[in-house]
Amino acid sequence: MQGRLTEIQTQLAQQTLTVASGGGMVQATVDGRGHIRAIKIDPQAVSQGDVEMLEDLVLAAVAEAQKRAAELYQAEVRKLASGLPFPFQLPL
Repeated sequence: MQGRLTEIQTQLAQQTLTVASGGGMVQATVDGRGHIRAIKIDPQAVSQGDVEMLEDLVLAAVAEAQKRAAELYQAEVRKLASGLPFPFQLPL
């Protein structure tokens, strides 16, 4: 099981998820482990001069991308655990 879990973690590190906020003005890309790989900001978002709004958009995109990565990880671990005869449910 440990070997399979390591394999899943390696695969997730190679997958990416991209989430946009502000109608696509900010995009955050994370790997399947939730590590941030890229942030893209539309130049129009910067030209508006509202730094606080831009900060909120970046935070929203990163938070949602990391949430989706965690959900992906949990789904993969559930698949692994579903084939094992445990008398209790594993905490995820």
